[in-house]
Amino acid sequence: MLASGSFDGQVAVITGGGSGMGRAMAEEFARLGAAVVVAGRRPEPLAETVGAIEDAGGRALAQPTDVRVPDQVDALVAAAVERFGRVDVLVNDAAGNFVVKAEDLSPNGWRAVTSIVLDGGFLCARAAGRQMIAQGDGGAILSVIASYAWTGGPGTVHSAAAKAGLLAMTRTLAVEWAPHRIRVNTICPGPTATEGAGAALWPTPADEARVAATVPAGRLASVEEIAWWSTALCSRYAAYVTGENLTIDGGHWLEQEGYMPALRPPAP
Repeated sequence: MLASGSFDGQVAVITGGGSGMGRAMAEEFARLGAAVVVAGRRPEPLAETVGAIEDAGGRALAQPTDVRVPDQVDALVAAAVERFGRVDVLVNDAAGNFVVKAEDLSPNGWRAVTSIVLDGGFLCARAAGRQMIAQGDGGAILSVIASYAWTGGPGTVHSAAAKAGLLAMTRTLAVEWAPHRIRVNTICPGPTATEGAGAALWPTPADEARVAATVPAGRLASVEEIAWWSTALCSRYAAYVTGENLTIDGGHWLEQEGYMPALRPPAP
């Protein structure tokens, strides 16, 4: 855990900041001194995040945003600059997912996930990157992926493809933007106790127990654990780290257990 004040004077923009990991990351950046702008499609959860940050003495702004819409993404960055003067950190946490067999996945279902994760991730990185380049003193971009970006993920072909694209985008931007001192990395959480992923990937207590049993560490991650490492990768202590992925999953990907069993009928 970083010391309070590690992000004094900096501004962090976090998509998907209304709940789960996004909210935990927003609160941790604020605890460390950053002014935080949280984005998402629903205003109410964003307002709750802002309220929690302000109640703890931090500074925050809610900016309702559909990351699939370029004009709204540009407005997100503009709002951060108007309110707080700059952008130093972007966290791409906005995502969508559900378990489905590939042969049953509709074109709209495919687009719903890939457009949020991959298209939205690029649009946000482009908008924030342009602002960081104009500021001239560097920055950090962090995108949230999943281990099935490299292992494959039965039952999550749409998300696996989108997260793999996000990883490739990250490594490409790391090289392109290194001369601007903009670092671009990914973080790969394992199964994490959040209401969003939990409802989509382990919808029943039995499914959750099955997933937890496949983690060598024997449990799901907490959102706080993910937030700690997210801020660390965006901090000055990681100033020589770019184009990298940090996996925080208790060894889960080594088991390569997918979420498809949730679709299988019970054994006779």
